Amino acid sequence: MVTLTVSGTPGSGKSTVAQLLKQKLKIRYINTGMIFRDLAKKHKMSLKEFGKHCEENPDVDKELDKKQLEILQKGDIILEGRLAGWIAYKNNIKATKIMINADLKTRANRIVKRENGDIQKRKQEIIKREKSEELRYKKYYDINLKDESIYDLVIDSSDKKPEEITNIIIKKINK
Repeated sequence: MVTLTVSGTPGSGKSTVAQLLKQKLKIRYINTGMIFRDLAKKHKMSLKEFGKHCEENPDVDKELDKKQLEILQKGDIILEGRLAGWIAYKNNIKATKIMINADLKTRANRIVKRENGDIQKRKQEIIKREKSEELRYKKYYDINLKDESIYDLVIDSSDKKPEEITNIIIKKINK
């Protein structure tokens, strides 16, 4: 049984890598970011607005995090999400915890490629989103998102292709 968490910053490539892992490992994959986006749509808010809403309404984050915990407890899954590794860590769930990051410019370029827009505007959106998440998670769970010490593998994706990162992760799992 394989249980993996894939966490990372916006635009780091975590979704692409998680999808490749799903194909290669033939196990279930859940993207918590998509759940969050669906909730934002349901509330008729942009991601930015919904993030602000969550800062003032912790119930949304707590519900999402409870779902993540339930998913991880079942195992045999790739769970992708900002807090997925932390949830596994704080609840002593046996999982290989992966953190993927990249420099701000690379991440903004990837988001523009995927969603269009202006590089400078995307950089500002990333910075605001990360600040919002850092505040919420510190306040709700006393988690410092910049602390990477809980992860089994930390990968800088700035100069790596998704397939290369996937192979690094699979090598780690097979050790």
